[in-house]
Amino acid sequence: MNVARNFLLVAVAYLVIGMLIGMYMGGSGNRDLAPSHAHINLTGFVLMAIFAAVYKLYPDMAASALAGAHFWVYNAGALVMNVGLFLMLGRFVAPETLGPAMPVGEAGLVIGVILFGLNALKNAR
Repeated sequence: MNVARNFLLVAVAYLVIGMLIGMYMGGSGNRDLAPSHAHINLTGFVLMAIFAAVYKLYPDMAASALAGAHFWVYNAGALVMNVGLFLMLGRFVAPETLGPAMPVGEAGLVIGVILFGLNALKNAR
């Protein structure tokens, strides 16, 4: 797996989604989705683009098993948390319905970042 490329491609997808939400908010005047917009752009685009750059700069990190684990755990967490936040803030689903899933998504993000940190400690040379 080319982890740098995969993180970059997913980052671009999140950027497009974040921009579309921003365009909707600007056009409609409805700012209810602003936290979702910010989270999608930060946890989706910014952090994943940084991960892509780091993995490109440190090939030993990219070649490790930790890189694959980081990619899948972080992406699963980002998807659950960002979709859940969008659905709750957009009032498409009641917070009580998605509330239990949100800590799972958040944990995926945190565990993913911990895996990234461990990979950096072990393989960034």
